[in-house]
Amino acid sequence: MGSTMVQLITECTQELGIPTPSTVAGNNSQDVVQLLALMNACGYELLRRADWRELTRQHTFYTEATTATGSWAEGVATITGLASTAGLDTTYQVQGDGIPNATYITSVGSTSVTINYQPTSTQINSQVIFQKVKYDLPADYNSTVNRTHWDKSKRWEMLGPESPQQWEWLLSGYISTGPRIRWRLLGKYFQIWPGMNAGELLGFEYRSRGWAESANGTPQNSFTADDDTCIYPDRLMVLGTKLKYFEAKGFDTTALYRDYLMEFDTAVAQDTAAANLSFAPRPGTVLIGYDNIPDSGYGTDGQ
Repeated sequence: MGSTMVQLITECTQELGIPTPSTVAGNNSQDVVQLLALMNACGYELLRRADWRELTRQHTFYTEATTATGSWAEGVATITGLASTAGLDTTYQVQGDGIPNATYITSVGSTSVTINYQPTSTQINSQVIFQKVKYDLPADYNSTVNRTHWDKSKRWEMLGPESPQQWEWLLSGYISTGPRIRWRLLGKYFQIWPGMNAGELLGFEYRSRGWAESANGTPQNSFTADDDTCIYPDRLMVLGTKLKYFEAKGFDTTALYRDYLMEFDTAVAQDTAAANLSFAPRPGTVLIGYDNIPDSGYGTDGQ
């Protein structure tokens, strides 16, 4: 664990030759307020400058779906007669006889739901399936890690992210479903196609924006208390804050900028391990092939 926020501010003030505060959070000194703001700004910017190891996290969730009995009329965008609408919301799509493809709930009543498309036939007490297709992203979500999206139940990689054009083709085309799940980040949701039965385990890796942590380990996106810590190296935060302080005061930043860049490059290089690259790559020979069958003696008579 790195230094606390007050320890980092203390190091900055001692190197800058300005008064060192005993506390930072709630301190009304203009210099302390400015230093804390500049240190937080440094944290925000570093978040986007590299794929920091400690900010990469895994998110998994189970798909949700429910089957009910309801009635609907041709040309009327409402499903009525539902025993319960508990748990339903606008993140669910609707399937049933006469209900068009890519139909979604737009509002929910006590025993009915409004949908975005009008049914093409009338059904009384017919089966209707509600499948959740829009899932909330993690609270600390910042960006996704490419090609980590898997249907863990079927052990297949999910396909995506789909472009807007491909997504509309999936929703509107004649042949738009298959065994593989397609995904897209749409608005504030992780959206899948087609809808799945309940209990399918999906997951992906993402980069968190929680570069700071409270004393109990809760991720947060800024320093707010004296005993908060962060995932960045101490020296990088101190140099970044001093650089911003000099910029704000209009001082010459040449030497500080050089030191900061050197520390940043070192921190990024040492943050994760690097793969070994071969100048002569070749496929493995774990299966039977020309590398592991004999030149003779492999006939049925042993000759």
